[in-house]
Amino acid sequence: MGMGALALGSVMMDAFGEMPQGAGSLVSPLMPKQPQFPAKAKRVIHLFLNGGPSQVDTFDPKPALDNYHGQALPESMHLVTERRTGTVMRSPFKFQRYGQSGIEVSEIFPHVGGCIDDIAVIRSMQTDVPNHTPSCLMMNCGDGRAVRPSLGSWVTYGLGTVNQNLPGFVALRAGGYPNNGGAQNFGAGFLPGAHQATYIDTKNTDIERLIENTTNQRVSSAAQRQQLDLLQALNEGHRLERDRNSQLEARIQSFELAAHMQLEATEAFDISREPESIRKMYGEGAEARTALIARRLVERGVRFVQAWIGSDWDHHQNLEAGHRGMAKKCDQAIGALLKDLKQRDMLKDTLIIWGGEFGRTPTVETVMGLPNNTRGNGRDHNHHGFTMWMAGGGVKGGYVHGATDEFGFRAVEQKVHVHDLHATILHLLGFDHTRLTYRHASRDFRLTDVYGEVVHQLIA
Repeated sequence: MGMGALALGSVMMDAFGEMPQGAGSLVSPLMPKQPQFPAKAKRVIHLFLNGGPSQVDTFDPKPALDNYHGQALPESMHLVTERRTGTVMRSPFKFQRYGQSGIEVSEIFPHVGGCIDDIAVIRSMQTDVPNHTPSCLMMNCGDGRAVRPSLGSWVTYGLGTVNQNLPGFVALRAGGYPNNGGAQNFGAGFLPGAHQATYIDTKNTDIERLIENTTNQRVSSAAQRQQLDLLQALNEGHRLERDRNSQLEARIQSFELAAHMQLEATEAFDISREPESIRKMYGEGAEARTALIARRLVERGVRFVQAWIGSDWDHHQNLEAGHRGMAKKCDQAIGALLKDLKQRDMLKDTLIIWGGEFGRTPTVETVMGLPNNTRGNGRDHNHHGFTMWMAGGGVKGGYVHGATDEFGFRAVEQKVHVHDLHATILHLLGFDHTRLTYRHASRDFRLTDVYGEVVHQLIA
């Protein structure tokens, strides 16, 4: 990596067919690598539902909420949340059993319910605090306070990526960077800059705006070659003065990636090339476009895709309309993604992860006049117990792991902390989470810090 400036030479060789005079070669940090042991999963799609979907309204039905609706929780169930909450609030949604496994799923996720026999539902998730930013960073980076590499960065650090003409790690979101932690959620932290995500705003339907600056209508390949020669010379001089400068290395790697993407990116992100039947299966809108792009990317060798799906699940008021609206945007697309991967024989080695940064309370949030809570009938943040699910990639389908109490407030059986989830994900990818480390600031860091146990019951 310290010789990063020489990367431009290999880029020009690939993109323009010859090596510039005097240029050397550099092995990309994203070249494919072997895991520590045989892996069940080869690639990951992380469906991240920012805001915190309610477990008791999606995948963890609780009949006790109907029995206690409008009443105070028992004294033993009083748990600390971010704001005051009131009496028990029943779920406004009905649940139905799906598949041979008979797992109950909310009426707002019928398409996902149709795939439940391929899904392992974790009903006993826990995280550290009931606040968006630290919980987002914990879920995505394994630490809620310090700057750390994201999960996708660790995966590409360990495995590299298959297609050198596309990023190894892509973050997809409609509408700009997220508020809760921003780009740190998919950053590389102290890992080399080549392992950070390439961010794509999927609200754009025009391919020239979705993926900008990959084609040049005014400059010939020969002229671009001259420009790259100049950049190579400037960067080489700069490198000699600042040996192993991480910012310079990251900049050079971004040039390398940009040059490679001129060869393949436009085709990969252009969903108009899909058959009409496939586009219809995913549905309309940004979430459908995001899910379909995710499938096209992993199909072309991208190692890790994080798709921010329906990214406003933070319903402190009017939860019924809010959750129903968010699910309507993404349920069909998620169900289509699972079915599409399965019919392409890719689900077996593509790990799908679904969930937010925490869950929500089974009690109604007290109206306090805040901008996001003036009408009531919403739920507060809840880190004591919530639901996530995984599918494909060696996961045991049609399985429910763990449980919350009778109200869905706190995990009480087979608890799974975020560190345990990360350890399990890395295990499915062929890594012992305690041995996938990077030396920084005189110590070996890892995604799970000094915590985490693999949840073997989730593995087929």
